[in-house]
Amino acid sequence: MEFGMVGLGRMGGNMARRLARQGKRIAVTNRSFEVAEALAAETGHTACKDYAALVAALDAPRIVWLMLPSGAPTEAALDALLPLLSPGDLVVDGANGHYVDDAPRAARCAERGVDFVDAGVSGGVWGLENGYCIMFGGSESAAARLQPYMEALAPTPATGWLHTGPVGSGHYTKMVHNGIEYAMMQAFAEGFALMKDKPGFNLDTAKISELWRHGSVVRSWLLDLTADFLAKDQALDAIEPFVSDSGEGRWTALASIEQGIPTPVMTLALMSRFDSQGRADYGNKMLAMMRKGFGGHAVKEG
Repeated sequence: MEFGMVGLGRMGGNMARRLARQGKRIAVTNRSFEVAEALAAETGHTACKDYAALVAALDAPRIVWLMLPSGAPTEAALDALLPLLSPGDLVVDGANGHYVDDAPRAARCAERGVDFVDAGVSGGVWGLENGYCIMFGGSESAAARLQPYMEALAPTPATGWLHTGPVGSGHYTKMVHNGIEYAMMQAFAEGFALMKDKPGFNLDTAKISELWRHGSVVRSWLLDLTADFLAKDQALDAIEPFVSDSGEGRWTALASIEQGIPTPVMTLALMSRFDSQGRADYGNKMLAMMRKGFGGHAVKEG
């Protein structure tokens, strides 16, 4: 047993389950040990109370996959883990991390003779059944070591995973992937809003979304998901119009500025998410007051 998984949330837990279904036995640990114990009982994996126990349970050279929130949690895990590892071990950062953090982390690992890979993972809660799309950056030797696990996690051994290039390239590719995802979601949302609000036609958006799934140019997994929830509820009255952003869209917009590459659609989709979070409210109040100032237009007071 050479492979350990740190972090058993929605993604990490299901990735560990998929590895078990593919016949891989690994060591697992989580901040709440009860979660690791329950997963081990379900899968046959080995539950470990902490990083030291995880490292001790693995045969060298080890592979330790971090599936933690990006930023401070991943940094803290590296701080705790690196002193326990040995030369020849390999750390995989599977978070939705910012690619600019990868080179410094790889350098920290290299000081201890430990290899480093950055992996962008797509598939969400459906990855357990359908497999994950994984794009990862690192050395050729690290890619060769990870191949059996990539083949097990992906939809098929030959599809759904790619060694994208040097350290940083995996997270960069995933960042762009998520920027495109923002834009596709925004286009569907705007289009269906137009149809729902069209007077006189009484359009059935559930039937239209199902129609478009078959033979349409816009058919996609996002449309499949849309058709599924619209079939249950077209009005969505119980849903607050608040859309979170988890960082990747911002990084994509910043990268487009740094590289001088125009990305108006992806960037505008990010701005629309900010708008949904109430961050446009003060600016809109100012617009109303300016309009009142020059034209005497009425202001709606709350």
